[in-house]
Amino acid sequence: MLDGDALGRLSDSGPPRSLGFEEFYAAFFRPLTIQLYAYTNDMATAQDMVQEAFCRALARWKRVSAMDDPAAWVRRVAWNLATSRWRRTRTALLFAQRQREEHAPSPSPDRVALARALNALPAQQRRAVILHYLADLPINEIARQEGVAEGTVKSWLHRGRTVLAAQLTDKENHRG
Repeated sequence: MLDGDALGRLSDSGPPRSLGFEEFYAAFFRPLTIQLYAYTNDMATAQDMVQEAFCRALARWKRVSAMDDPAAWVRRVAWNLATSRWRRTRTALLFAQRQREEHAPSPSPDRVALARALNALPAQQRRAVILHYLADLPINEIARQEGVAEGTVKSWLHRGRTVLAAQLTDKENHRG
């Protein structure tokens, strides 16, 4: 908050004289943020740009405070930062628009029906069916991976095929 002396050094007719950085920041952060918000239409961006401009002013405070209008310097830096950010964003968007979209074909109705039927299987049967028929693993490899006997894997495959056949045949009958 500005004390009475600091308020006296701020005048509507000209730039502040002999303000410390803290007083300068307190006096001009909000008005500059409002100006940048009007320019960017994004409060977070406006605050970021003004904050960065004040950080740069602080790093050069001895030189900036000696200027005729330090607030004008900070304003110009903030506006330049916002403009640079807008240009980078525009460039990125233009680049993205020029990139070709790769369209992947949608899955066929049969593939969707198979996926749905596989999801209806118990996890062990689903794993066994996928590993055997889609990953082409032999029964003994699946048994070793799952830590069960080969007969168990054969049982899972048999039960899984039975359920899949019933579900997929049922789907075929409803479509036809």
